[in-house]
Amino acid sequence: MNKQLTLPDIVRATGGRLVLANATTRPNTGTISSIPNSQIDSRQAVVTTGTLTTELQVIKNAVYDSRLVEPGSLFVALPGETSDGHQYIEAAVKGGASALLVRQDWLESQNVLPEVPIIAVPDTLQAFQRLAGWWRSQFPHLNVIGITGSVGKTSTKELLAAALGQRYNVFKSFKSYNNEYSLMPLILQLQEEHEQAVLEMGCGWEFGELTRVCEVALPKIGVTLGVSHSHMGRMGSLENIAKNKAELTQSLPADGWAVLNGDDFRVKAMANMTAAKPFFYGSDPGFDLWTDQIETFGLNGIAFTAHYQGKAHHLRLPLLGRHSVQIASAVIAVGLLCGLNWDEIEAGLNDPQARVRLLVLPGINGSTIIDDSYNASPVSTVAALDLLQDTPATGRKLAFLADMLELGDYAREGHRIVGRRVAQVAEQLVVMGDLGQIIGQEALISGLKENQVTFAADKAEAIRILQEKLQVGDLLLVKASRGIALEEVVEKVRAS
Repeated sequence: MNKQLTLPDIVRATGGRLVLANATTRPNTGTISSIPNSQIDSRQAVVTTGTLTTELQVIKNAVYDSRLVEPGSLFVALPGETSDGHQYIEAAVKGGASALLVRQDWLESQNVLPEVPIIAVPDTLQAFQRLAGWWRSQFPHLNVIGITGSVGKTSTKELLAAALGQRYNVFKSFKSYNNEYSLMPLILQLQEEHEQAVLEMGCGWEFGELTRVCEVALPKIGVTLGVSHSHMGRMGSLENIAKNKAELTQSLPADGWAVLNGDDFRVKAMANMTAAKPFFYGSDPGFDLWTDQIETFGLNGIAFTAHYQGKAHHLRLPLLGRHSVQIASAVIAVGLLCGLNWDEIEAGLNDPQARVRLLVLPGINGSTIIDDSYNASPVSTVAALDLLQDTPATGRKLAFLADMLELGDYAREGHRIVGRRVAQVAEQLVVMGDLGQIIGQEALISGLKENQVTFAADKAEAIRILQEKLQVGDLLLVKASRGIALEEVVEKVRAS
């Protein structure tokens, strides 16, 4: 039977003040009921004060987005960059929230309170983390694997969960939930049945965020994929990004493992920052796991040889692009540390349900679309262009590229790098956005002719241009940052 989270659990774990009020009650009348912890019965999930007894529903989930509230939800009013969750309490109550976690100062400022139990705390984020940490502590035998790095986290998480799932009951992060807000509701969904938990840990907003997440999740294995310019706009330098990612390695216990990409010197150096045992993967024969004989077959996958403990293992996988060897290596490393055999690891790496990011779709007029529009950085865009180059096509090779965001001072150079690479690969280039213009200009400087580069003003124009250009046998790569939402363009140029 699954463990159930109750309101008394939340009160005790957060150290909050439980308040019950009628919707018509005003705080200054003194009729709000503040319930002492001594009067909260966690076994029966009942609070009692005087003649007031309130049956408390089991809390089904915790959310901080009022649009996700449903009956049985705890709504946590978290601070945001542009708005405060307390502004959405009314919407959460209308949505059926069974309880609210709010700041004490908000509670004291209200004249009318909703008719749901309220837990008041000084800081809702810290209280949310205490709650998630308490819940995590209920499962001491759970092995948590944290994955961080500038690119590749979601792909690694999906493939690793598929591999571990060959033997274990696995819990994994949903979508790309990977910061100290979005990971807390996930941790609250852990159950006794779970043997392994695979969690993305991006946490690229500020120093200390990843450390705080680790203090809650308690990872025993930490995977660091690489350090590149993603989130440069927030962190300021590659050195700061590496320092941020190293928080996972530094948080690992002495009996844990730091799985490190040895080909990235900034990641390799993290071995000196942890009490855990390092496990290096990459291309160097001196690493614990190393790969060579890499072959790429475009959209038909990759092949390589993995070497471990003096034995060679030849793998042919449906993963796309040479860069996928690094992702596969990280999965293999963790799989080996968790006791999987090579057949189980290979089965996970071949799982078609685990490949979620890059899509190959039929395009209009007999073309093919490589839809890699989910997100972009200079590193991942160059990797996608490598894939475009390695993929045979009976027609032309085209690229539709737009802005890569959050690169800070590296934005211009990052887009120039992409422009130089696309000039070596594509026969037709369509760009959009202010930073996309830099890609187009650099492609012209690097050898593409004016009739090969088209500058689109917006998505509508880009759709029209691509609809006119695409022909039978053409291969089109579409890529930009998540915030640009190029899936709207893909939808209009894919075949019905």
